[in-house]
Amino acid sequence: MNQFIQEFLHVTESAALATYPWIGTGNKIEADQAATDSMRTQLNKIHMDGEIVIGEGEIDEAPMLFIGEKVGTGHGKGIDLAVDPIDGTTSTSKGKNNAIAVIAIAKKGTLLHAPDMYMEKIVTGPEAAGKINIDFPLEKNLRIIAEAKGKKLEELKIITQDRERHNHWVEEARALGVRTELFEEGDIIPAISTCIHRQGNADLFIGIGGAPEGVLAAVGVKSLGGEMQARLLPNTDEQWNRCVSMGLARPNEALSHHELVNTDECAFIATSITSNMLSQGIENNQDVFITHSIVLNALDKCFRHIATEHPKVTV
Repeated sequence: MNQFIQEFLHVTESAALATYPWIGTGNKIEADQAATDSMRTQLNKIHMDGEIVIGEGEIDEAPMLFIGEKVGTGHGKGIDLAVDPIDGTTSTSKGKNNAIAVIAIAKKGTLLHAPDMYMEKIVTGPEAAGKINIDFPLEKNLRIIAEAKGKKLEELKIITQDRERHNHWVEEARALGVRTELFEEGDIIPAISTCIHRQGNADLFIGIGGAPEGVLAAVGVKSLGGEMQARLLPNTDEQWNRCVSMGLARPNEALSHHELVNTDECAFIATSITSNMLSQGIENNQDVFITHSIVLNALDKCFRHIATEHPKVTV
């Protein structure tokens, strides 16, 4: 995947820059359309046989980048792509933090094909990888992480989205003396943050959010040596049957990290539209826009932050 990373970085940078005129305007549909158009155009320039396996919708919902869409020149290496031209359209339209343009890539046939529905997710960093279990009670997972990290329970922190459906986890963690960090929108970066050694980062991500975002995060987590487990949550017969049609015979069973991303030939690239806990948003200087991107590659487990100056005449 190394030979493609620079090209995919250009894709996410271009998509992020395309949204810039819409930040804070309240026009989230226009922002998403601008990012989608840019991402599709740039993807189709890459010499690859690419397929969107995690996208924004079905084929009849075009012009979104839809599940099953072929991208690239059609020649060269076969690649699975998980894409979100804007993870955080509401944040973009309101001028709030935590909006990114993001792509995950992997060897063909190795990313989970998941429909757009809710997914339960837990993530932790490399120290407790292979030890947590989504079927364990929260307290048991927290004690496992504490032991793996050589911490006391009251030294741990969980991160979860500020939603009523997560209140029982927050209350349980606090009753154990574990600190909690709540965020408003966009769960990809918070999930990945548990794998990065920075002061104040959480030890466990837990939550229920979108399945597409879950697969994107799973690639980032794998690229840093952490662990993610998940469970799809179909709540209608239509959603259940859609899972089965995509190859998931038992849609509500726990999914291991290996089932989410079945390869180490994968990479995660995200360019910040607005600022988040790991990266700064687009800067508008006199003659240039400056983008800040995160590039993660499972083959070397490195966290790369890339700042790029874009002359305004070329944007």
